[in-house]
Amino acid sequence: MNEVLVADQQEDHALDLKEWTGLAGRVLEAEGIHGELSLAFVSEAVMADLNQRFRGRSGPTDVLSFPIDDQVGGSDPFGEQPVMLGDVVVCPAVAARNAANGAANNAAHNVAHDAGLHGHLLQDEMALLVVHGILHLGGMDHEDETEALAMEERERQLLAQCRSDHRIERLTSCRTP
Repeated sequence: MNEVLVADQQEDHALDLKEWTGLAGRVLEAEGIHGELSLAFVSEAVMADLNQRFRGRSGPTDVLSFPIDDQVGGSDPFGEQPVMLGDVVVCPAVAARNAANGAANNAAHNVAHDAGLHGHLLQDEMALLVVHGILHLGGMDHEDETEALAMEERERQLLAQCRSDHRIERLTSCRTP
């Protein structure tokens, strides 16, 4: 069973935490990942600090993932404790800038468009970032072109599965591939 803990630690954008809890849970389920996930929405200042401390890069980024347990989807040998998958941290302010610049031909815009998200809105961008972060916790990466293409394709699939009315404003359904 999955548990998603969500925290809104920013004030730039109003968020429906149930929406993001639901999306994260459905993505974990679709990926066959079982455990506990923390999803945090933070300010640019907090994200910049995390980006500097853990990646050695200055300035805020849109999403960071911090895996905890080595065995994603595994379980406690005694069956008593859920596996701690890790943390996905999203910065809505950076996501808003990404969405505003979505008309530019960038990978995030292409993934969102291909998933049926017509109009690259903040909700669409944030959904992409949540999915992206969870895929990192599941072991996917984009260090080389082959990995990046595989990750983008899986993002497209998951976003297409978890959309309603061609936009991720109300994530009410998700079917497993």
